[in-house]
Amino acid sequence: MSLPLNDRGLLLGDGLFETLLAVDGAPRDWAAHMARLELGCAALDLPAPDAAAAQAVALAALVSAGLEAGRAALRITWTAGSGGRGLDRPEPCAPVLFATASPAPAPAGPLRLITAATRRNAGSIASRHKTLSYLDNVLARREASLAGADEAVMLNSDGQVACAAAGNLFWVADGRLMTPALDCGILAGVTRAKVLAWARQAGVPVSEVMMGPSALDEAEAVFVTNSLAGARAAQCLDGRPLREWSLRAKLSLALD
Repeated sequence: MSLPLNDRGLLLGDGLFETLLAVDGAPRDWAAHMARLELGCAALDLPAPDAAAAQAVALAALVSAGLEAGRAALRITWTAGSGGRGLDRPEPCAPVLFATASPAPAPAGPLRLITAATRRNAGSIASRHKTLSYLDNVLARREASLAGADEAVMLNSDGQVACAAAGNLFWVADGRLMTPALDCGILAGVTRAKVLAWARQAGVPVSEVMMGPSALDEAEAVFVTNSLAGARAAQCLDGRPLREWSLRAKLSLALD
């Protein structure tokens, strides 16, 4: 499909998206992703897409891309639609729904992490939802690439550890699993929620925290979670070697 040149998602980042894993033509965690998209719509004062229409568009994207077998990255995009010049949305708003699919090979090997200078705005609504305004994440990942790393750790505007450029962040210290609290201005990741649920069921001590980067100096292990990679270990952070968490393999099996 083609978007009109006055689409608000294109011009202003006015809209939302969800990226999820599809395996052999079946989207994973579909209900959780659609529930998060609905929450984002409520926050942005957008009507939510019709559930049946979204699923039909998603499945059609997999077929169109020839990805009915194997792993695929499925992206659902919901823009605020066309509008005139300026910031005000037209009334009524006529959002646009589309989906794309791309191959998503299983991640190979651990990540090399750096701490990015680009900060995440803890007070912004956009930090808590998958809006089409993703420039801070793009710049943080760019920093990582230029430094020869795979992924960036982002601090928020208060100097607290927030997330990775493309995922939630976890670390292990003194036998406890730690992750930034939602109040740090992070996305409520679908895989993040699954990790927290698994840890509590498995009896692993877990804390959602608001801490500065010195917390990572004491981390024994670090991993990044998202819907495509599951729980991917880090081999180093800012050049400091990290160990593999002894329970990460069990976690990865539980997430599969």
